[in-house]
Amino acid sequence: MTTEHPTADIVVVGSINADLTVTVARHPAPGETLLGGGGGITAGGKGANQAVAAALQGASVAMVAAVGKDPYAEPATEHLRSSGVNMSSVAEVDETTGLAVITVSEDGENNIVVVPGANATVDAAYVESRADVIAGAGLVLLQGEIPADGFAAAVRLATGRVVVNLAPVIEVDRASLLKADPIMANEHEAGLILEQLGAGIPSEEPTDLAQALLDAGFPSVVLTLGGAGALVADASGVTPIATPSVSSVDSTGAGDAFAGAFVARLVAGDDLVPAAEFAARVGAFSVTGHGAQASYPGPDDALPACE
Repeated sequence: MTTEHPTADIVVVGSINADLTVTVARHPAPGETLLGGGGGITAGGKGANQAVAAALQGASVAMVAAVGKDPYAEPATEHLRSSGVNMSSVAEVDETTGLAVITVSEDGENNIVVVPGANATVDAAYVESRADVIAGAGLVLLQGEIPADGFAAAVRLATGRVVVNLAPVIEVDRASLLKADPIMANEHEAGLILEQLGAGIPSEEPTDLAQALLDAGFPSVVLTLGGAGALVADASGVTPIATPSVSSVDSTGAGDAFAGAFVARLVAGDDLVPAAEFAARVGAFSVTGHGAQASYPGPDDALPACE
């Protein structure tokens, strides 16, 4: 991988994982052993997933990340390369490539355990070595699968819009987190973010959670609700976003498909609501196929529509 760091409309500072996926009839109870199927390795990592989803929707995307010098690196980067994501700011390091172990049940729900590996090297020093590509981006997209100081460095270096999907929810610098415009989260993550900021959780109602995030200091909020759609909140109010009704095969990476498509529409000029409406359709498409990146639609795929 080269040392040139060209700019892009979107720069994703995040994780690249190899996904080890197994299928089961149902998720095991604690201490229980079940027989499963699958066991194949596919491309994943929340950062890579979102980068691929954005690139497949026509955005110019570059990735700041790291992989290992091991056999997992090749399948982990397959879709980044095929979708046209610029990989010149991705380093090969001595740590193993990040690994996610995913269990998918018959109803399409998943449990995931992530081993960071090379992603743990994307710290402040590493991010600062890619300052030019981050500063040159129109939008910087971040998640929670890199070290907190790397997260803070990326926000500090960004000169364009910062969008954060803090998943998983890690402890990060408060001022850096509040730069997110919008903060993207599901209901569970929203509660954890509010706790991290020392804000009260008014209720489990999505509208209340979205308003509480605004009250905590975020300029805008996108709250994803799975099959129930999403909410977009800003100073103008809270807007519900419908999602198409589809038959779910595998929900792995659906939130990342939403996030990537959402930022692709933002850099194309959409406002928050139409960007989220489009992203909901992309997310719905993704659950009709297996895996994360392999299930994401390209520009020629027909997206499901809300009835």
